[in-house]
Amino acid sequence: MRKIPVTMGTQHPDNAQAAFWDLNQNPFISAYNETTEAFENFSTLDVDEYMWDWEGKHADAAVIDRLFSTKYDYFKEHQLGIDKFITFRFPNIWEEKGYSLMQAMTTFLSAEDFAQDLNFQKRPLFEAILPMAQRAEQIFTMQERFEQLATFKQQVFTAQRKNNPYLEMIPLFENFDTQLNASKILDKYLQMHLDYFGFRPPYLRIFLASSDSALSSGFMNSITGNKLAIARLYEFSQQENIPVYPITGMGSAIFRGGLSPRRIDRFVQEFSGVRTVTAQSAFRYDYPLAEVQTAIKQLKEQLPAAQPLVIEADDQETLIAIAEKSAQFYRQTLDQLIPDMQAIFQAFPKRRDRRQHVGVLGYSREVDGQALPRAINFTGSFYAIGVPPEFIGFGRALASLSALELGVFVRHYPHLKADFTELAAYVNLDSLAILAATNPAWNEVKTDILTLQQILGFDLGPQTKEQELHHQLTQQIVQIKDGASVAITALIDRQAQLRHFLG
Repeated sequence: MRKIPVTMGTQHPDNAQAAFWDLNQNPFISAYNETTEAFENFSTLDVDEYMWDWEGKHADAAVIDRLFSTKYDYFKEHQLGIDKFITFRFPNIWEEKGYSLMQAMTTFLSAEDFAQDLNFQKRPLFEAILPMAQRAEQIFTMQERFEQLATFKQQVFTAQRKNNPYLEMIPLFENFDTQLNASKILDKYLQMHLDYFGFRPPYLRIFLASSDSALSSGFMNSITGNKLAIARLYEFSQQENIPVYPITGMGSAIFRGGLSPRRIDRFVQEFSGVRTVTAQSAFRYDYPLAEVQTAIKQLKEQLPAAQPLVIEADDQETLIAIAEKSAQFYRQTLDQLIPDMQAIFQAFPKRRDRRQHVGVLGYSREVDGQALPRAINFTGSFYAIGVPPEFIGFGRALASLSALELGVFVRHYPHLKADFTELAAYVNLDSLAILAATNPAWNEVKTDILTLQQILGFDLGPQTKEQELHHQLTQQIVQIKDGASVAITALIDRQAQLRHFLG
């Protein structure tokens, strides 16, 4: 059995500070520097796995050549495919143009050739992530196309050299419905795999997103969906007698999952059963290096041994109803807030080389027909105005629950009060009043905040000097008129440093 990675470094652009390895101390990380980043994540932080992202961004196809050529001694001792792993995230050709898919797949084959020439034991690349997976056919199609490409290469270009034509796939389920129904999708995929290859895969790695489900349906829906998905995947594992190793994609902001070096225990309790976690850019770069290294060690010690979440059938049905109800509160309010946020979205700082979010090369995420920015930009923009997006719809949804529903929800979300007590320090009711003066929909968010305060009993507003400064900056941002995007960008940058994540 291969080693299952516990920590996965990713290129998510949510860092406020510069990377520890960047001599220029520039928080922007170019595509050219991502090879250096991958190596430093392996060698300095001791992460197990690094995601090489081809979805909606520029990616260096020579990553393996560069690593083997410049860091041969390290990878001779820590071999890719055995000790350390680079896992590609493919573009989803059903959602964006597939120009880079063939290039990504070809990189697998050329990397294998190079590894053979260097007498390495295993091919360095053997599995890939399919984002926005919706159907079993999509997962299988990636494997089929890779096999066809490997066969073509061998027949036409390298007849004397044999490539492994089998590609392991990791489906990434990004919304509540696909996470809830993952077992149905996987069941069909297993049958397709058996019919075509003549065997079932020995295990499954399944990726569960947090950011995009929160963006589209709200925080209550997202955290509930993640928990249900974890519990159901282990039920599926027992029924099908196949090991599953869930991966969660979580950022440092609670809205995006809440995994930071200072919340390891919280994460392990809330999402027990996850076997691989994404250590995103803010996790790695917005805390002292020693603290990050300690946190990664903690994850490696705790995650493999944690018992998976168990949610009884009756509780599952209750949580599904709660999640659906909360999404309605969130979406109805968010629709009315988006026009007011456009100037903030447009001024949001950039941290990576990305393609345009919409247009020929990209795709857009939408809520009720309105195009939204990526989840990091969305999250940070709401923090920038003193309205943590976790609150939107959550308070009214919680107040609408019956006694039975509330009991189930609280039992399965043990850090509910602690999370919102932390979030309350970043609320600025004065900024909210300024926004509500021209758009009454912001009063619905105020209701969410005050309802949660009444139920959970936390204090609103800053509790530390850093939070006080953050509070002051939010009021400056909401008072800036259109056309001052440079000023907004600078203020958002400063806020991000104070709270240890960009978005």
